[in-house]
Amino acid sequence: MNRSAQRRENLRRILRRAGVDALLVTSQANVFYLTGFTGDASALLVGENLELVISDGRFTTQLAEECPELQVELRPPGLTIPQLVGGIVGPLGCRAVAVEAEHLSVADFASLQQATTTVSWIPSQGWVEELRAVKDEQELRAIREAVAIAEESFAAVRAELQGSMNEKEVADLLDLHMRRRGATGSSFPTIVAVGARSALPHARPSPRRHLQEAPFLLIDWGADGSPYKSDLTRMIGIGSLTNEFERIYQIVLAAQERAIAAIRPGVAAQDIDAEARKSIEEAGFGDFFGHGLGHGLGIEIHEMPRLRQQSNTLLQPGMVVTVEPGIYLPQWGGIRLEDDVLVTDDGREVLSSIPRGLDSVRLSSV
Repeated sequence: MNRSAQRRENLRRILRRAGVDALLVTSQANVFYLTGFTGDASALLVGENLELVISDGRFTTQLAEECPELQVELRPPGLTIPQLVGGIVGPLGCRAVAVEAEHLSVADFASLQQATTTVSWIPSQGWVEELRAVKDEQELRAIREAVAIAEESFAAVRAELQGSMNEKEVADLLDLHMRRRGATGSSFPTIVAVGARSALPHARPSPRRHLQEAPFLLIDWGADGSPYKSDLTRMIGIGSLTNEFERIYQIVLAAQERAIAAIRPGVAAQDIDAEARKSIEEAGFGDFFGHGLGHGLGIEIHEMPRLRQQSNTLLQPGMVVTVEPGIYLPQWGGIRLEDDVLVTDDGREVLSSIPRGLDSVRLSSV
């Protein structure tokens, strides 16, 4: 049994426990995970004796190459996937079909209901995502490669920085280096934020802000290894670092190290978040850390598990998470550090290797 087939069998166990005949998978990431199909605009029906890809004629050859063991139903022009599925499930004997509530629009759900009156459509949440949370060795190799591409690219860009460069130029250069090293692109829009703009956790690189305008910048980036991803954040100091920067940086670093040290199987995700949060609160900056500590990483940049307050998910070996505490001070700037961490059988492994010590921040000249 190949990897995709085993994953579908694992999903069937969930369907049996839920008491449904099938699941309509509409998340493209989940379709890929369960089939190996890298196209888009497609869906998958999985049931006890049912494995059907719903796609269209553009992908006929691709489907035959990537998942030849699966039955395929091609959608004719003018017919939507919900309309086609609605006409299929009844004759297949399905009476209760789950849908992915997070990935199906209200309009498409209504189309399914209108297409057949013999089927009950049942919202579900996170069934495939739970399976995806634990990575196999092949997936871990892909993530390691994405991390390596991101790190090599960052080192190359760091050596090329000039004070006259603007944020967008730095982001574009980093994206270019990742592509040159084998990435299909960036995991998400690369963040480069100079000075006070680094207080915006998701700042968009501006062509109007230059490196020489402030003593530090934040870079948040990742490589898309098609499809497994990496996600890292580092600070770069330009010239002399102020005492305030050094103090806040050390607080964030200590919070990250404390959280990473707590990662091991069986620990609740919220407890990892709490370790970093306590560290920052004890330093007096609790009001300036306004997001969760981290998230799962894999096919998508944000996956299960979520390292945040009120997350009861227990960590398991094979999960990969980001650990990214930050302190954001309006009008001054923000400091965030982010690394990718694998939960191992007896603890954790930090997959990223770019130094995090204060000395590594300083850039002698630009």
